[in-house]
Amino acid sequence: MSYYQHILVGLDLSPESKLVVDHVQELFRDRGVRISLVHVQEPLSFAYGGDIPMDLSEVQTQMEEQARARLDQFCDQLGLTSADRHVLIGQPAHEMHKFARENEVDLTVVGTHGRHGLALIFGSTANGVLHGATCDVLAVRIPKQK
Repeated sequence: MSYYQHILVGLDLSPESKLVVDHVQELFRDRGVRISLVHVQEPLSFAYGGDIPMDLSEVQTQMEEQARARLDQFCDQLGLTSADRHVLIGQPAHEMHKFARENEVDLTVVGTHGRHGLALIFGSTANGVLHGATCDVLAVRIPKQK
């Protein structure tokens, strides 16, 4: 049994996501915890190319299907079902906070590149998840690519 009962694993589906899933698998294997894999896509809705509006809803749908397929691969690795994977639309930190509150999550796991300075200020989902979280947050450090 684990101190944590429900873990949200936030994945951006980059190649580094496997490292985050590997950590979760190692830390929580055989611990009797519920794991929810979450990927948040920012909405495309409409884009304007010159004077011609373009409806990108079909592209958004295709991206969601691709994300579900990739999350299914991680579900297989962790022994989870498709009911444990969630593709949400919105701002990543906000949607993960909302999911955590609504689903009684007590630990959120995200990957972090350990950015500093302006890169940290202007864009770190991990930082956004940490600030405003209503539960514990585990940041898995993603090593720099050489």
